Amino acid sequence: MRAEIIAVGTELLLGQIANTNAQFLSQKLAEIGIGVYYHTVVGDNADRLYVQIQEALNRSDLLIFSGGLGPTKDDLTKETVARAVGKPLVHDEQALARIIAYFKQRGMTMTENNRKQALVVEGSHVLPNDHGMAPGMVIEHKGKHLMMLPGPPRELHPMFNTYGIPYLLSLMGGKNVVHSKVLRFFGIGESALEEELIDLIDSQTNPTIAPLAAEGEVTIRLTAKAKSVVEAETMIRSVEEQIEARVGQFIYGYDDDSLASVLVRELSVRGETVAFAESVTGGLASHLLTSIPGSSAALKGSIICYTNEVKEKQLGVPRDVLQTTGAVSGDAARIMAEQVRLRIGSTYGIAITGEAGPHASEKSIGLVYIGASDGKHTNVRELRLSGQRAAIQLRAAKHAIFTMLERIKKGGF
Repeated sequence: MRAEIIAVGTELLLGQIANTNAQFLSQKLAEIGIGVYYHTVVGDNADRLYVQIQEALNRSDLLIFSGGLGPTKDDLTKETVARAVGKPLVHDEQALARIIAYFKQRGMTMTENNRKQALVVEGSHVLPNDHGMAPGMVIEHKGKHLMMLPGPPRELHPMFNTYGIPYLLSLMGGKNVVHSKVLRFFGIGESALEEELIDLIDSQTNPTIAPLAAEGEVTIRLTAKAKSVVEAETMIRSVEEQIEARVGQFIYGYDDDSLASVLVRELSVRGETVAFAESVTGGLASHLLTSIPGSSAALKGSIICYTNEVKEKQLGVPRDVLQTTGAVSGDAARIMAEQVRLRIGSTYGIAITGEAGPHASEKSIGLVYIGASDGKHTNVRELRLSGQRAAIQLRAAKHAIFTMLERIKKGGF
């Protein structure tokens, strides 16, 4: 099944909002084995949308629309789809009853144009809207399927998960299940990872292997079609073992894991804690951990030592070190890591110091030092990171967390 996603809304073309719906739908379709071949954005113009629908019907089996189902004149998706498939619009009585009840419960007067939201293409399969008013719908036309979903993500996401995906699975016969597993990597780039796995990627059939780069990270989604989840997991495990044998040292987690959640989990299980001394990252590494529920069991505290004065007074970095080798140096990172562990009383101390730019000092932009101490040993890692200021800071924070995870995996410093 060849799918394409058509987002409707002039606000998308003007850049006033991001097209996150297309990203969400592509991810969900990939999980059930449906390939997306085109993404299109069309403004609130019936004629241009009509032309786009005709082109899409010629090249795709499944068209998914987001947006344009509301009550105003510029909401024209279902009207244009109805024109394209030669069907009239009719009121869906259940949807209309829900809309009337919505206004009545809130003591509001329903304007006449809100009745428009209950219109559906005649003969369509209606997708209830449990989080809004306008229902979604799917209409079959000459062997093709056109699915219309509301624009607000808080309505589109649950509608597609609850009603859209089961409908699409029913079209696929329901004979097989589609099961996925995500492998999460850090410390290796997308191109380097692909080079290590290129023969597996080129020969993929079932399971499929889909790499995806994120900010400083790479993920691989393994997806298998099988008669049962157990059979699909067995198929995925076979490919996963081959990947682990080649690049297993870079795998830090699976599925919904993040670097921070894995570190919190690992430290909590061991009854150990970490403290950060953050200069260039300004508390970002600590924030990543504290965004994880239960992080108080793992993160004992942190010191944001952005200036030399704080490095000297709060962490005891000697003035001569700051004046000679500088705050951005391996010597400073080593002392910061050792001192933050001692002063906060944590099992481990991690220090992050570097130059994020945009204006270079005596040190080059992207130069970062990560210090890690367990009280017996202290290691310092020098990094050369690329990107703008925010990217360098985020990557430095992630490298600090990954450094801690590596030490745990290896059993010490």
